[in-house]
Amino acid sequence: MLNVAVVAGGYSDEYVVSLKSCELVYESLNPEKYNRVRVRILKEGWFAEIDGEKFPINKEDFSYERNGKKQNFDCVVNIIHGTPGEDGYMQAYWQLVGIPYTGCNFYQSALTFNKKDCIAVLEKYGIPHAKSIYINQDFPYQIDEIAEKVGLPCFVKPNQSGSSLGISKVKSLDEFKPALEKAFKEDKEVLVESFLDGTEVSVGVIKFHGKTTVVGITEIVSHNEFFDYEAKYEGASEEITPARIDAETTKKVEEIAIRAYDSLQMTGISRSEYIIVNGIPHFLEMNTLPGFSPASIFPQQANHAGIALQDLFDSEINLALNRKTLWNV
Repeated sequence: MLNVAVVAGGYSDEYVVSLKSCELVYESLNPEKYNRVRVRILKEGWFAEIDGEKFPINKEDFSYERNGKKQNFDCVVNIIHGTPGEDGYMQAYWQLVGIPYTGCNFYQSALTFNKKDCIAVLEKYGIPHAKSIYINQDFPYQIDEIAEKVGLPCFVKPNQSGSSLGISKVKSLDEFKPALEKAFKEDKEVLVESFLDGTEVSVGVIKFHGKTTVVGITEIVSHNEFFDYEAKYEGASEEITPARIDAETTKKVEEIAIRAYDSLQMTGISRSEYIIVNGIPHFLEMNTLPGFSPASIFPQQANHAGIALQDLFDSEINLALNRKTLWNV
């Protein structure tokens, strides 16, 4: 039986969502195949949590000691949203200590977490996207010039953040300063993006049994100005699977979502956001560790597609174990 760490937490405000996701993932792993252990990666420390007891993780090899005996893991199921689990840091660490992990590798994790860089790469592959301006907090910028280039309304968002934390919709020049202050609390780098007036969809894509597969297309209808944290996690939105789009548009969304996934040489689970304008899907961002809480979109898509989460994570773990054979460790 494989010893599997279900790793959750993180150092950002997304850790709350991650801990919720952990429970659904933990329950989805077949207990007859895996010895499952919850592992927390938190600012206050790393530890395995078993029957209410905490056992410190040895960072030299990601092991822990229980009853005087060292315990090692055969594989990690990573469900950390945000840093350090979605931006490449933990992936690089696990690879260095030789432990297989689910999801994409450290480079893809870092690239997709950086919205500016991800868009720049996908643009080379013909993926449409909103017009955007990049701002670094340490360098001068002119709000008037930015507004003129992207137009109003527009979105101000942290370059590296998830769960829509720090995002604002800006309708006037007066709203820019507070929006930037909010975004800079999450990241010193910010993107200002033009407003796209269209249908928002979230597309689940995975490498399932070795094949790039669209799990589902979900239409997002937010009761707020946009699909913010409240809309995502506190019920202020409708999430309609499958999306109410025609067959031709569905095909375009699937083709672009697969092209984006394969262009980045992705593996594992992903969820990408698009705005469909005049039948053309425009890329917003890609999440390589989408939520698995009861309110999350990806589990809804898997259920609609008839993919059992137990089978999904069996596939993820097999991909992780097979990928380790390519490592030079």
